Amino acid sequence: METPSNTIEGELPNIAALPADEVLGALATSAAGLTSEKAAEYQGKFGKNLIQAAKKKSPVLAFLSNFTHLMAILLWVAGIIALVAGMPELCVAVWLVNLINGCFSFWQEHQADKATEALKKMLPSYVNVIRDGEQIQVLAEDLVPGDVMVLAEGDKISADGRVIRASDLQVDQSTLTGESNPVRKTADAVCEPDLTPAETPNLVFAGTSVSEGNGRVVVTRIGMATEFGKIASLTQNMKESESPLQRQLDRLTKQVTLFAMCMGVAFFLLDVLFVHNGLASSFIFALGMVVAFIPEGLLPTVTLSLAMAVQRMSKRNALVKKLSSVEALGSTSVICTDKTGTLTQNEMTVNHLWTCDREYEVTGVGYAPKGEIRSNGEKWLAADDEQLRLLVAGGALCSNARLVDPEEEGGRYTVLGDPTEACLLVSAQKAGLTLEGLEAEMPRVRELPFESRRKRMTTIHQLKQPLDGAKRVAFVKGAPNEVVRLSSSARINGEVVAMDDDLRKRIMDANDGYAADGLRVLALAYRPLRADDESIPRSMSDYTPDNIECELTFVGLLVMQDPPRPEVADAVAECRRAGIRVVMITGDYGLTAVSIARKIGIVQSAHPRVFSGVELEKTSDDELKEALKGEVVFARMAPEQKLRVVENLQQMGEIVAVTGDGVNDSPALKKADIGVAMGITGTDVAKEAADMILTDDNFASIVHAIEEGRAVYANIKKFMLYILNSNVPEAVPSAIYLLSGGAVPLPLTTMQILTIDLGTDMLPALGLGTEPPEADVMDRPPRDPNEPLLSGKVMRKAFLWYGLLGALFSFAAFMFCQVMSGWHPGIAMFGVGADLDPVYVRATTMALAAIVFTQIGEVWNCRTEVASVFSVGLFSNSQVNKGILFEIALIVFITLFPPFQSVFHTSPLLLKDYVFLVLLPPVILLLEECRKAIVRKRHHIDRNGVAIRQTPEKR
Repeated sequence: METPSNTIEGELPNIAALPADEVLGALATSAAGLTSEKAAEYQGKFGKNLIQAAKKKSPVLAFLSNFTHLMAILLWVAGIIALVAGMPELCVAVWLVNLINGCFSFWQEHQADKATEALKKMLPSYVNVIRDGEQIQVLAEDLVPGDVMVLAEGDKISADGRVIRASDLQVDQSTLTGESNPVRKTADAVCEPDLTPAETPNLVFAGTSVSEGNGRVVVTRIGMATEFGKIASLTQNMKESESPLQRQLDRLTKQVTLFAMCMGVAFFLLDVLFVHNGLASSFIFALGMVVAFIPEGLLPTVTLSLAMAVQRMSKRNALVKKLSSVEALGSTSVICTDKTGTLTQNEMTVNHLWTCDREYEVTGVGYAPKGEIRSNGEKWLAADDEQLRLLVAGGALCSNARLVDPEEEGGRYTVLGDPTEACLLVSAQKAGLTLEGLEAEMPRVRELPFESRRKRMTTIHQLKQPLDGAKRVAFVKGAPNEVVRLSSSARINGEVVAMDDDLRKRIMDANDGYAADGLRVLALAYRPLRADDESIPRSMSDYTPDNIECELTFVGLLVMQDPPRPEVADAVAECRRAGIRVVMITGDYGLTAVSIARKIGIVQSAHPRVFSGVELEKTSDDELKEALKGEVVFARMAPEQKLRVVENLQQMGEIVAVTGDGVNDSPALKKADIGVAMGITGTDVAKEAADMILTDDNFASIVHAIEEGRAVYANIKKFMLYILNSNVPEAVPSAIYLLSGGAVPLPLTTMQILTIDLGTDMLPALGLGTEPPEADVMDRPPRDPNEPLLSGKVMRKAFLWYGLLGALFSFAAFMFCQVMSGWHPGIAMFGVGADLDPVYVRATTMALAAIVFTQIGEVWNCRTEVASVFSVGLFSNSQVNKGILFEIALIVFITLFPPFQSVFHTSPLLLKDYVFLVLLPPVILLLEECRKAIVRKRHHIDRNGVAIRQTPEKR
């Protein structure tokens, strides 16, 4: 699709600065709209008003990708090796594991990219336009630049345009800016050069909606050229990056492949040089050992562990769409969060009232009328003070908002209209007044709507009881400096006194103090409309701002804010303790953003760096990176600017989580390592672009999810340690067989090794994947994303400690059976037949059982890193317990039933064998407890795994 011509594109800033009556001419249209012929010509030139769809990956390719990553390829090759080595049953088992795992991953992670469709759904199907001088309805996709749209309350806006007529026109731009307060639009020229498009009051945008009033707009941009389309393009063209876990699994696969191949070569040479077998026989033996060293159970265990973590996180209000995102959360080092609705409650609340007599504190938050008005420790009601009554009553009456009671007990109140005005109704209720009572006492007879030029609104009311000798009154609500400027008097202690410079300074000092705290302040004044006042027109139809909004009597200030969620400060403190930085990126103003950031602990320095969108445009990437090293707040950000911040953080090596709810957030959500969308207030676009959705829109839930993500990574390392430690008892006896020249028999068969890798390893490992977070998991800094899963520490513990213990006990069990029953020679082949000597078969069965019983002790040990397993409860993990029972049952099953004895080359064990076996788990457990105790003493850690000597911040 072509973009609009350079004339329209290039003239847009000037169009905003032109008077409304000159705009039509500049855009080659008229108040009668385009002619049908001209509209058809423009459509041929500009194309359809559509969001173009990005080319998607086919479902077939998406499905096949689950079987073509490195670990999957390794398992396919392992199956081929097994087949070549004459072990078809091993080939079938390994390939079956790969198929099941791939299908499960596809089922869990298959989320069609519906961001474009969600964008389209937000655009209306039809729109009212003026063409050929008549108002008609056309398909939204048929809009062209130059069309004149007719907008009314509730309409969704289908294209970008310039307002040419407005009557109390208010637009909800939250889908673009993330800020829920309606924005008033005007047809007046705007000449301020530093305004962003979203801040320009005479421009409207596709994807937004009319919340109040009506107007006419001439279309300037359509389709992908709109602000909405630019965001769609950013989102569609964003390439998804691999998660840290995906990168580490790829790295692990390469390490395992290299290790297995090296071991295969080593065993081949040993077999040729020491046992003197033929090259073919040695090659088949080496291939079998390569298969033995490939942890077939690792990939399905990781997948299932992540899936179980997804289920646990859903119970903590976090819905994860992609399995790898779970671990990415645990790696998070920076959270880029918006403000409204995530850090705050998204419910404007009056928290202070100020009059020339006194200051009041208003308790309670949100739209629920729970709370009271207090001053100097005393509760006040409207009935107690006329000044207070005038302030809260005037605020409630000079408003067009309405509150809707929750449908069920404990539910949320909803707002119809401006949230700022809605909170004024709540403050009146806390003072003991009701809107119904006030409207009956002082019914409205006329309104002078708010205008951005005047920065105030006025309503006129008929009075049942005279006020200052008048039976009609005008309440004026607006910006304090404007209201004070128009006030000739003020009400103090129930009396009207003349306004002087000292009184004006007192009022403005109070206003500035509140504003410095990031609070929003409105001033209220009134004017008695006396019948004998000749300056007031006789007819209400002649009431204008010029003849009504003058000679006002100042009443007081109404102070409000969108309060922080009560649990957010603790969550931010927990992030600091965990070494996670929190960066606020909001569409709100800088002063308000810094105030909220300071209250909840995101900002602690005296002078944090505050970037506006305009300032960021003038800042280089190097300067931005330098600023990002300190405390920084971003305000009035455009979508591409938020994306730029995220990209720079990633270039600095950070793992970035981004929160968002609007269309404007979708590019950053998709670019982030973990995108977090709001479930309640979030748009469909944001939810589709994100990796995780918060069902409660609460920042604290992100911190809970990070804790769970850290636990998942720790658990992956735990069960990887557990899975790998069985490689040594599988390999060491075979090495002894080779080094002895075949004099020492081969303790395990291929199918017995497979029994360990795919049978007894799996369920206990999955149980380790359900371990709750350890006590100090949020006291650790974020892990280095380049830290390998198969680190030197893991390898030493798996191979040189757990592995050697398992090898020692299994080989001892094997030799015990052999020696007690007479010596039997070894065999040259890795595979063994069912016709072998029964004593030898019992010995191999004993070796297999010994590995399984040492695994019972080792799975207990792997549950904690340094803490005593007794501190978390030896039997507290029911999944581990079930895995242990399964291990024991499997050994009993394959040793007692003849059909399985022939497949797995096993035989029944004797009572004395079981006595030996049941002693292995406690011995393994106690040896590891002694090692952990030494480590804890060396590093000053208590038995729960928490550092004894902590910094003051951690305490």
